Amino acid sequence: MDPYVLKTLNAERRARRAAILVTDTGDGRDRVVKEGDAVAGELGQAIAKAFRTGLSSLVEAEGRNFFLNVHLPQPRLVVIGAVHISQALAPMAKIAGFRLEVIDPRTAFTSDERFPDVVHKAEWPEDALKHCPLDRYAALAAITHDPKIDDWPLKAALDAECFYVGALGSRKTHGRRVERLMAMGVTPEQIDRINAPIGLDIGAANPAEIAVAILAQVISAFRARGLGAKAKSEAA
Repeated sequence: MDPYVLKTLNAERRARRAAILVTDTGDGRDRVVKEGDAVAGELGQAIAKAFRTGLSSLVEAEGRNFFLNVHLPQPRLVVIGAVHISQALAPMAKIAGFRLEVIDPRTAFTSDERFPDVVHKAEWPEDALKHCPLDRYAALAAITHDPKIDDWPLKAALDAECFYVGALGSRKTHGRRVERLMAMGVTPEQIDRINAPIGLDIGAANPAEIAVAILAQVISAFRARGLGAKAKSEAA
């Protein structure tokens, strides 16, 4: 591999940005395609699909064969609130391949006994996320029902363009939340990205079922990355 190509790929991986090493199997030449780079034709379609699925594969495009070696950051699920839903969500998220962490300043809830083998931080979100900020490969679920804890990370997630942002609460509760967030400078377009009430509508009736609904919605959002922008451009 060309040293410059390797350097570029490693830089993207360190920065938690998605990239694909595209190798022409005919002549052995390779290049790095970053997520968001414009690539036309059949190869561009194959690359877009590879970014969404995360699967490396051999593809044929324009009469040539290319190997797409996909490098996606591990998706991160940040849960604000050390509640019963979080306890149920933690093992499910691990099985699904998400790096989960729970943040809640209430030390009585955020304990080793309640969250064994789970990254948990008994800190305010603005402090906990200072050294590990949110990014486009992070999802945020705010489920404390406490504006003092939930509102700041919700705005931070929207500003960081997290692939998923969800918040627990009724539509009435969300209406009041919207007023607070807009007073903090959140735009109407950003507000539209919040999934509230959180989770897919599966009739969930207990914390474990709500956790399933949340994780399903997170997975759906992760696999649909970029499709919304594509649909808008095609409709324009």
